[in-house]
Amino acid sequence: MLESIFGFLMNVDSFFWGYIAFVLILLLGCCLTYQARFFQIRALPSIFKMFFFLLGKSGKGVRGVHPLRAFFASVGGMIGIGNVVAIVTAIQIGGPGALFWVWVAAFIGTIIKYSEIFLGLKYRVTNDRGSYDGGPMYFLQQAFSNRFIPIFIAILLCVYGVEIYQFAVVTDSLASNFSLNRYLVIGGLLTLVLYASVGGVSRVGKICSIVMPFFMGLYTVMCLWIIFNEITMLPALLKTVFISAFTGHAAIGGFVGSSVLLAIQHGISRAAYSADIGIGYDSIIQSESNTIYPERQAGLAVLGVCVDNIVCTMSILVVLMSGVWISEEPIPGSLLVQTALSQYFPYMHIFMPIFLFIVGYSTMIAYFCVGIKCARFLYPKCGMPLYLIYGACALIAFSFVDQTQALLIMSLAGALLLITNLIGIFVLRNEVVFVKSKES
Repeated sequence: MLESIFGFLMNVDSFFWGYIAFVLILLLGCCLTYQARFFQIRALPSIFKMFFFLLGKSGKGVRGVHPLRAFFASVGGMIGIGNVVAIVTAIQIGGPGALFWVWVAAFIGTIIKYSEIFLGLKYRVTNDRGSYDGGPMYFLQQAFSNRFIPIFIAILLCVYGVEIYQFAVVTDSLASNFSLNRYLVIGGLLTLVLYASVGGVSRVGKICSIVMPFFMGLYTVMCLWIIFNEITMLPALLKTVFISAFTGHAAIGGFVGSSVLLAIQHGISRAAYSADIGIGYDSIIQSESNTIYPERQAGLAVLGVCVDNIVCTMSILVVLMSGVWISEEPIPGSLLVQTALSQYFPYMHIFMPIFLFIVGYSTMIAYFCVGIKCARFLYPKCGMPLYLIYGACALIAFSFVDQTQALLIMSLAGALLLITNLIGIFVLRNEVVFVKSKES
């Protein structure tokens, strides 16, 4: 009975992400891009200038957290296992052409993310903890007259905030690769997640700004070394990517072939999942920024999507250049990048589990922090302690079940969030102001 229910839900999930989600993202992204006159291109120089300007601003003595701390908390939630594991499955199913649609998703996704963050800050409210509360629960109150929709979104974000899938993946990776006691790994990882999350966006942002740069820098250097080492392959490879994006790709090696529709579906859906486009968590985190200019923080969100997509692109190029995606013996998505890197660097069986722990941990704490804020929205007095109990129980329980079931729950919650938030953003699209960031 339970297997039948999960089977049905998996079919529903596949249909949504395969036929509905990417259409919604494309339509809204194109609509906002036209409305903003390609703002995501015009504003990039100003956004980079703003980022470096903010590096020298302390932001002490004001309500909320430093804009860059909110930014790093956001990026910590975006850059995770999805950039290394989920994204490369796009080419396993859709072929090399999926990379082109990953770029398309990033291009139109940046303007959706900008709008989402802008609305979150525009309709945020102050709280009694010296900061702000914002996000879809607040801007959807302006988009819909139904007062139950914000409550529905907050409940979904409470579910989505407990990253049961990545917790299970990291637990398995650490326990199996380093021969550690599974119960000790679960206990230690749970303690680290709860410690960071209860400290709010400020603590999450501080942790992410400390642990992410080194490992992301090392991963980036290794990927770039492979790309430059195989630079002679790049022109032909990019030609294949563009041709496959519009014609599909024939079977080759262990790759069974794909259609144009599969390339579009999986390229856009995986990129949207990686950058959390339309989910709403990012709007909640960045609404705590102490900036008085919504366009400033929204501009940083554009930069965040760009960084996320660069990491995705490097992961895919490494897998394509190494040839592991067409291996005669199919390689699990979780091992594709590790297998590719192992052809060029030693000790990847040690580095990759640690790397997945770092990026997975940053995602888990950012999501959990959002879940706590949503629980407070639903139940201001006791929401946080109740959510901590729920989160701890869920993380422990799903560490002992099939990971596909955990991923299914996260995916279904994300699907409902995406539909509701994108409709709300469309309704409020005229409330979004596309202007270059101020520096004072």
